[in-house]
Amino acid sequence: MRRVVLTGPESTGKTSLARRLAARYDAELSPEFVRDYAIARGNRLGYDDNEAIGRGQMTAEDVAIARAQARGASLVVHDTDLLSTVLYHDHYYDRFPPWMEEAARARRADLYLLLDVDVPWVPDPARDRGDRREEMLDHFRRWLDAVGARWVLISGHWAERERRAVEAIQHLL
Repeated sequence: MRRVVLTGPESTGKTSLARRLAARYDAELSPEFVRDYAIARGNRLGYDDNEAIGRGQMTAEDVAIARAQARGASLVVHDTDLLSTVLYHDHYYDRFPPWMEEAARARRADLYLLLDVDVPWVPDPARDRGDRREEMLDHFRRWLDAVGARWVLISGHWAERERRAVEAIQHLL
């Protein structure tokens, strides 16, 4: 089974593209855990939330993997993953629980689709870094390289993003 993660800064189309790719490949999809967690808490998160967010993200991934295995699927699509969780905790708090980085490295996916910031920012209750998307994109690049992840930058208008993502997945498969 292959695992593909959509990752990158806020408001780059990760969730929409993840859903389209999962449908296209009849793949299991794991949702981004932190989004609902943050909204449920009025987007007021602190360092003490890291543990719950990390464990919740891993559970979401594991559930999708187990569903895929149960039906013999060859692909799981993750709308972010634990590595993204580590990256954001590093960005917001300059630290993260030590187990998280080790677990993120051990759980590294087969392919990361890093979504570029060349699409308009769309504000919503869970987003707060519209003015820092370039900085965050660089942060993602550094982290993906640091953990030895295989990644592809996905840019362009929405249809172009999907075309490039499909091309990258086809190459993986």
